[in-house]
Formats: sequence, structure tokens, C-alpha cells
Amino acid sequence: MFESLQSVPADPILNLSVLYRKDSNPKKVDLGVGVYKDEAGHTAIMQAVSLAEERLLVEEDTKAYVGMAGSKKFCDLLAQVTLGADHQVISDQRISVAQTPGGSGALRVLAEFINVAKPGSTVWVGNPTWANHIPVMKSAGLTIKTYPYYSKQTKTVDFDAMMATLKSDTKAGDVVLLHGCCHNPSGADLTLEQWQATADLINLKGLLPYVDIAYQGLGEGMDEDAAGLRLMANSVPEMVIASSCSKNFGLYRERTGTAIIISATSQQAVVAQGQMNSVIRANYSMPPSHGALAVETILADPKLNQIWRDELKIMRKRIKDLRTQLVEALKAEGVEQDFSFIERQKGMFSFLDISPEQVEKLVNEHSVYLVSSSRINLAGLNQTNIVYVAKAIAAVL
Repeated sequence: MFESLQSVPADPILNLSVLYRKDSNPKKVDLGVGVYKDEAGHTAIMQAVSLAEERLLVEEDTKAYVGMAGSKKFCDLLAQVTLGADHQVISDQRISVAQTPGGSGALRVLAEFINVAKPGSTVWVGNPTWANHIPVMKSAGLTIKTYPYYSKQTKTVDFDAMMATLKSDTKAGDVVLLHGCCHNPSGADLTLEQWQATADLINLKGLLPYVDIAYQGLGEGMDEDAAGLRLMANSVPEMVIASSCSKNFGLYRERTGTAIIISATSQQAVVAQGQMNSVIRANYSMPPSHGALAVETILADPKLNQIWRDELKIMRKRIKDLRTQLVEALKAEGVEQDFSFIERQKGMFSFLDISPEQVEKLVNEHSVYLVSSSRINLAGLNQTNIVYVAKAIAAVL
């Protein structure tokens, strides 16, 4: 049987990590993999997480299953973090929530849920989008189509083209995938006015918004980063949301996420919860517990909650500062190309807007690792390498 299998190409981003580890250049810089790194280049465990884990080590008294949807307390707290504690859809009991194995697990669960509700549904995905969005949606049985999202000319959201495509080419029942904040890979986010215009169009055409919010808190703040998502939830009868604790809690390997479904009525929400639980049962049966318990402990304790928010603020400020410093370093190297857009974008990612050939030179000649699209992870920069990176970019330009 297995002799019929064909080799699968290595994931380009994960393959970069392999090449980076093998590189003996002491000046090598990894700007590829999308994880937050501190000034020492380390993805450290957050203090709030360590304190929560210490408490769990003493207090946790069972490893029994928590159920298909995970911890109810975790689900309730994450719904409040994502939507706001006083959001109408929560008080109206129109939401169904499940704890999932990371944001990717949430994306897959929701994609399969959509395929149960309407088999073979068409999901419209922005161009560009996170590399794993399309494989996850396809593997769940959904049909993929794309809409324009990022303008290489203006380095902002190509909103007119996006709206024109969604207005003319979508049909009732189609799904529109949107990034909640800190767009990966471009760093270009919708404004609140654009969120409202998108919500109006979704209502007009009878579409389903599918929001992936993986970086809440790393743009402008926890509430600020969720403002567009909350506006959308205020405006539409139905919506699905995938959230992740990988970035804002640093729980990458603990695989902690949340799938949220907003239904038109509380009665439909009960049915949606049952269907989502059925999807989960047929996949991984029960979610992993440890990361969710750590998050639950932090959010339920005012002191730990404040420690976590203070740490997140430091991370957010560092990313913003690195954006400014990179732009200034490029100017100092005499680069004439305008990189000021990097300062205006949000989150960990931006495109350098250089050619694949120039990217190849950065990798092969300077040991500065990034993907061929020229997307960089700003959090991979620090005070010891930012000038070197600027010099390398200047050299290939």
C-alpha cells in the first residue's frame, strides 16, 4: 500500500528553521518562524504562566478527561476575553464555545462544523493569508476561493478591490475568512470603518464571517485588537471565531485555543454546541488540558491577570519599537527605498517587499533567514542584530 505514496515538499517556513540550525555563521538571524522572541532571542515562558503552573502542580488532583468542549470555565473566560465580558451575544446565550488544540485546532473544528451545516461550502480567503489556512479548509472539505487583500503598491489593505470581489463574486451562504488583528503575513489590518463596511456587505449578501484572531494583544491592546471582531459580532446573526493562546500567553507547544460559534438564537446555539462537540469527538475526542488550565488560572486571578497583561504590554511595545528601529537603521545605511510602512503596520509580521532573488541572497550570503515572499518576523530582531540585518538588506538592494 505505502509504495504508492508521494513525497510531500517540506514546509518552507519550518524548513528555514532546519537550515538556520545547521548554519555555522555566528551572525545568523532567524526572521522566519512566527514565534515571539525576547531581546536574548529566546521564547521564554511568561512569568504569569510559570506562577500558574506552580499553583497547578500543587492544586491539580486529577488527569481525568475534561469533556469534548474542554473546561467550561476556560471557555467562559476566553469568550469574555475575545468578545468582551459585556457583549450582547454572551448575555443572550447565543454562543457555543470549545477548548481546542491551538488556533489550528479551532480552525479545523470550525471548518468541519461549517461543512456539516453546508457540505462543500465556499470559503473566501484573502490574498495573501497565513500559509496553513488553505490546507486546513481544504482538508475539511470546503471549497477555496480568494479575494484581494494586500496592496503591494500602498502597503495597506486593498480594500476597494476586496469589497468589489466580495460584492460581485460571492453568493449567499459563502464564508469569508478574516484576520482579527496583526495580519499574518502582511501586518496590514482593517480599520474599524472597514470592519463595519465589511459587516454591512456580509449582511447584505447573506455571508458567514469566519474570524481568525491569533495575535490578540500584540497590536494595540487586548480590547483594541478585538474591536473589529466585536463590531462584526454586533452586526451579524451568525459568525465563527478561532482564537489562539500560543502568542499572547506564549503557550506554543501546549496547543491551547478556542472555537466560538455565534448563532442567531440561543436555541440554535445549543444545537451548534452539540454539532461542534460531535466534530471534536470524531477528531481528537478530548482537548489537551494543561495549557488551558494555566490560562484559566491566570484569567481567574486578578494578580496573575495583571502580571500577564503587564508582560504582554512589554512584548507589544518591544515589537513596535523594533519596527521603528529597523526603519531608522535602513535609513542610516543609505537605503533610498521607502520602508516607512513597517512602522505603520501591526503585530509581528511585515513584507520587506523585495524579490525572491534578493531574499535568496539574504539567506545564502548573509545568513538572514526569511521566507521567499519576504515576510519577516520583527520579533526576531534585537539590539545585537538589527544593524547587521539593515546592512544585509542594503547590500542586496
